[in-house]
Amino acid sequence: MKAQKLNKQDTIGVIAPSAPIVSEKLEDINNSILLLERAGFKIQFSKNAFSNTLGYSATAKEKAEDINRMFENSNIKAILCATGGENSNSTFEYLDFEIIKNNPKIICGFSDSTSLINIINEKTGLVTFHGPTFKSLTSWETNYSYNELIKRFVDKNLQLGTDDDEYITIKQGQAEGELIGGNLNLLSDLVCGKYNVNFKNKIMFIEDLGYESSPGMISHYLYKMKQNGVFEDIQGLWIGNYEHDSKISLEKIVLDVLENEYQFPIIKSNNFGHCERKTVIPIGVKAKIDTDKKIKIELLEDCVI
Repeated sequence: MKAQKLNKQDTIGVIAPSAPIVSEKLEDINNSILLLERAGFKIQFSKNAFSNTLGYSATAKEKAEDINRMFENSNIKAILCATGGENSNSTFEYLDFEIIKNNPKIICGFSDSTSLINIINEKTGLVTFHGPTFKSLTSWETNYSYNELIKRFVDKNLQLGTDDDEYITIKQGQAEGELIGGNLNLLSDLVCGKYNVNFKNKIMFIEDLGYESSPGMISHYLYKMKQNGVFEDIQGLWIGNYEHDSKISLEKIVLDVLENEYQFPIIKSNNFGHCERKTVIPIGVKAKIDTDKKIKIELLEDCVI
């Protein structure tokens, strides 16, 4: 299930499913408002986007209410998560997946939003998007993330990143499958339990934030996935940004965990994650990895209609 593309004059809704919008974030938030309004869009914040009821976020019910109402509101054509945080999964119990299914629209975020966008795709079949948050549209020094958002949602362009993005082959091969992924920490929480996602025949993409996840923690997340059969299910692996003071790379940890036990191709790029370059990656859309090509991953179908 795919959402309608964005058009100029459409209203973009902003939700805060993780951390609230607080004073130190307001400069970037205001800059993002100006950026999108100058481009011809209207901005509407959800009722509880600025709420900090618990002292660390709005309540789970407040945040879920915002998500449900944004999907239900026919004037809202796309939804951007405001910023990152730690607990968007708290909303799961209170999301109305029938409302979401009956009102398909673009929803985009990264980092902690990994939980939300993957579970919405799993429960409803709606194509969701791993890409810039509202704040991150202007919190970096270039317009890369903004340009990627416009390219994907307005122009319906299928190119992942730009021509000068560098792709590295970690393990050769070709693979096709629907995309699934995001922040490794959050994704590893979705491998089992009441709220889990299906990794069967998927191309998985992963990234993480070095100052929050040490190499040992990265190993922990990957072994959790390995022990729950994820690497037996997926068709390919796409590694994104990870920077740690130790200089130990995410791809090195991946290879240490996998130990040549699996045959799927593995590629690496720095155009998604906690970095300036954030291409917009659709979750639930078919893609192909081909390590013989310069741009080693491509989308095989439209993301929006």
